[in-house]
Amino acid sequence: MSQNKFTLEDLFEIPTAVMYNPDAYKATSKVTIDSRSVKKNSIFVAIRGKKFNGHNFVLDAVKSGATTVVIQRNRLRAFDELDCTIVTVQNTINAYAELAKIWRRKNKYKVISITGSAGKTSTKEMVADILSEKYKVVRTIANNNNHIGVPLTILSATEKDEILVLEHGTNHFGEIEFTAKVAEPDLALITNIGDSHLEHLIDRNGVYKEKSALFGSALINSGKIIVNNNDEIIKVKTKEITNKITYGIKVKADYKGKIKGYNKYGKPVMEIESENIKLKEALPLLGSANANNFLSAVTVASEAGASKKHIKEAAKNFESVKGRLDFIKNKDVMLIDDTYNSSPDSMKSAIEVLNNITAYKKKILIAGDMFELGENAIELHKSLFPDILKSSISEFYSVGKFMNSLAWELINNGFKATHFRQRKGMMQRVESIELKNVAILIKGSRGMKMDEFVNVIKERIK
Repeated sequence: MSQNKFTLEDLFEIPTAVMYNPDAYKATSKVTIDSRSVKKNSIFVAIRGKKFNGHNFVLDAVKSGATTVVIQRNRLRAFDELDCTIVTVQNTINAYAELAKIWRRKNKYKVISITGSAGKTSTKEMVADILSEKYKVVRTIANNNNHIGVPLTILSATEKDEILVLEHGTNHFGEIEFTAKVAEPDLALITNIGDSHLEHLIDRNGVYKEKSALFGSALINSGKIIVNNNDEIIKVKTKEITNKITYGIKVKADYKGKIKGYNKYGKPVMEIESENIKLKEALPLLGSANANNFLSAVTVASEAGASKKHIKEAAKNFESVKGRLDFIKNKDVMLIDDTYNSSPDSMKSAIEVLNNITAYKKKILIAGDMFELGENAIELHKSLFPDILKSSISEFYSVGKFMNSLAWELINNGFKATHFRQRKGMMQRVESIELKNVAILIKGSRGMKMDEFVNVIKERIK
């Protein structure tokens, strides 16, 4: 029997598992939590999400070919007449994670885990693109970076795949500890520590405490950690750790990066040097943040086995992730979509992007509130004031209850700023902006739905 299938013994490894009708069990490599994707001889795990309860679809899953179902113990009575193997557990989400951990170990994948306050998705994409030049790679898709998404990504890999590039997200203490124990990374990266999710993580030390669980899991499992020496918190907290690889710009590190300059559209030229590699690359992406992401990605990918040739081939085809400094341009306008999410650090990076663009005379920043900043939200919004004041931005438009405080700081210092209390007012302004010789950057937290303003301008420049 192939080792790449879940055996009956594997199911008994799941904590709290009790098996019913085990004689009917057939070894399988297929596990799903979506009854619509059930294939013949699948294991269906009935988990409960915010908008659905998998137990409502157990019968559908069995009709579609599931031969094993994993259910909550207290739901057994509803399914005790099913003609299949039933596994009851105390918590099906935990059981799903255990199945992913078993699968990861069975297949001996090399696992790369990435988290951070900013840049984790873009870095993950770069790492996966580079490694795909040499290996069969599975990567986190969309927002599958939580306690359900990480197991889902691992379980989507086949026995032919070699490397998993996983993104780990969080906004509460304990989330990364959970997913890190499932992933057991060989290489772990924290891109940076910033003012993200402070509503629950309190401060930057709290952010590091949460994200460092990824480092802990890698080290426990004899893996390596990848350390950003430009981030003072990460650098200091990992000072005594020996099993690490460091990178940074203008600092002592194993992988040294240098931004050689920018073209007129704000795209950086990056130099990287280490014992293994020396390269110079013009990136098809925007800003110093993406230059930093590239440096971290090169460090990780090199340590995972990629060569200079693999890096350069992949870099030529890098594409910005939707909503993360994604851009379109013509001779009259450059529209930069950075609406996926927002924090003080990523907002400062976005301002810098506009500063580096010289192809267009006028620069406009359209900003929405930054969420999950806790009791210091107003002050953290106002902290952007000096960056905007000394920038090359011509006009500033904002919407949201917190951005109001920043707009007034700017107005009181003679800056051309307008704040809109209602989205309707902002929409009218976006519809009337003169699209001539202008670079426009739109940014805000996801809940602000700033992408709606992006779509209006996209329609105007078709």
